[in-house]
Amino acid sequence: MEAVIESLRPALQSDGGDVEVVGVEEGVVTLRLVGACSGCPMSTMTLKMGIERELRRVVPEIVDVIAV
Repeated sequence: MEAVIESLRPALQSDGGDVEVVGVEEGVVTLRLVGACSGCPMSTMTLKMGIERELRRVVPEIVDVIAV
């Protein structure tokens, strides 16, 4: 999972943002979007269509990704 996050990080950082893994419990990954990502109106799309999609592709046991 960390490898997936690291592979996505440069794209987020290029826009002034980043992501932190807060925790993983029972297939639910909790992330914190930071920097420019924390207030971006596109952050939900980034989370669901970008980060979650890639995490679930690589780690099928993941059932949801949420931001805190």
